[in-house]
Formats: sequence, structure tokens, C-alpha cells
Amino acid sequence: MDQDLKKSLLQDPDGLLTYEYIANHIGGCDEIMSELVDNMILVDSTGQFTVSAARYLYAIDPENYAGAISKLISAAIEKDRERRYLPDLVTTIWGTDYAEHAEELSAKDDNFRRIYKRLNPPQGL
Repeated sequence: MDQDLKKSLLQDPDGLLTYEYIANHIGGCDEIMSELVDNMILVDSTGQFTVSAARYLYAIDPENYAGAISKLISAAIEKDRERRYLPDLVTTIWGTDYAEHAEELSAKDDNFRRIYKRLNPPQGL
């Protein structure tokens, strides 16, 4: 990533500038995607744009961007403490019927297991 871009994105107050950069340069920024994802995680305190970026990359090419998506999802789980954005993320990535396959998905995907647990905490006595 060139220094001017890096400087500009470090001024990103919440992740929107980084998200817009990814969206406006998709396909042309693949070689710096890891740095863009790291910046997004650094500056987005609520998880809003982290979730949006994961959903966007999943819609564009889930196989090509699998590593970036996984990293964004993992960060979103930590950032979205109020569970504002995780419901949309889980349905985008695992489908609207994810609850019907929760056991199977939990066994093979740690990010899914963590999100599901966050959205459906075990009931106490």
C-alpha cells in the first residue's frame, strides 16, 4: 500500500473510508486487501463497517476473499457487543435457515459457532 493511501486510511474515523475504498477498487486492490482489512479492524470500533465489508466481499466472490471474510467476521464478533450487525451477517453468510443447521455449521465453522452462541446465549435457570 502506498504511503499516501495508508496515511489517508489511517485518518478513517470509523471504517467508512476503508469500506468505500474496497468497494470502489474491488478487483484492483486484491494485492493490498489484507492491509485494508487490518485497517478496517483497527478503526471500526462498533463492527458496522467490518460487517458490511464481510458481506460485500462475500457477495462479490466468497472463495477468492475467504481469508479476508473470515478475518472480518472474527473481528465483527468481538466488536459488535450490542449485536446490532451480527444478525444480518449470519443470514448473509450462512442463509436465513442457519438456525436449522446450527449444530452442523457449529461443528465445521468456528466463526459461525461464536456468532450463534452470541445471538442465542444458553438459557440459565
